[in-house]
Amino acid sequence: MKELQPINQNVLLEISEDKSEQTTASGIIIPESAKEKQEVAKVIAVSNIEDAEIVPGDEVLYKQYAGTEIDFNDKKYLLLPYAEILSKIVVTESI
Repeated sequence: MKELQPINQNVLLEISEDKSEQTTASGIIIPESAKEKQEVAKVIAVSNIEDAEIVPGDEVLYKQYAGTEIDFNDKKYLLLPYAEILSKIVVTESI
């Protein structure tokens, strides 16, 4: 079985595609090329990074135009430098 393992302080994220058709309030269909890129993704793998603040399974927010999109085994991934991750998304209890 083949799998992607990031190296050189990179992180592998699984990005989900929004396949739903988007339209404006007036009914104009928005083409795929005009849709805004999603900036939240699930961490799949982290290279050997000392004191990394994220682990596989975490959900993170990353810079808008960061990384390289990869199609591998019929899934879309994003490979980006660890420094391009802006924050980890955590669930907290409401006060």
